[in-house]
Amino acid sequence: MTPSASTPAAPRYDGVAIAAHWLLALAIVLNLSLGFYMHDLELSPLRLRLFNWHKWAGITILALSALRLAWRLTHAPPADLPMPAWQRIAARAVHRAFYVLFFAVPLAGWGYSTAAGFPVVWFGVLPLPDWVPVDRAWAEALKATHRVAASTLALLVLLHVAAALKHHVIDRDGLLRRMRPFQR
Repeated sequence: MTPSASTPAAPRYDGVAIAAHWLLALAIVLNLSLGFYMHDLELSPLRLRLFNWHKWAGITILALSALRLAWRLTHAPPADLPMPAWQRIAARAVHRAFYVLFFAVPLAGWGYSTAAGFPVVWFGVLPLPDWVPVDRAWAEALKATHRVAASTLALLVLLHVAAALKHHVIDRDGLLRRMRPFQR
């Protein structure tokens, strides 16, 4: 959809912000899907392999989130589009919650793995430090935290997508074009 003659072009995010958004979006959706899928699998070589992939992806998401946050803190986003105050407040709250969860979900997962006695070795090559002691109570608490945080992240992703589609289809305010890749 192209803007009508009466709709001014929406200010866009820069290329790095757009690339980071879509790369993290893809990684997060895939890793959430993998996590929900493997959760109920019986113990098997496949389940162990999927858990390793899930951990590797989680650590990668953690690293990319740190880079994205650093970029965001040093590069101002475009100005907000006109919208009701409640929508602007909701959007900011969801974005802040995203950043918290981008860190909380993988850190809780890493901590859970460590507390359960399973070290995290990124891509089978780089051993990561154990930042919590091996402890059954810690493992259970961090497992629950990881599950709740991941479920919350999944719900916020759905809310975010629904809001973006609402702006695109109903409001036709150009909001989605601000983050669309491969557009000049």
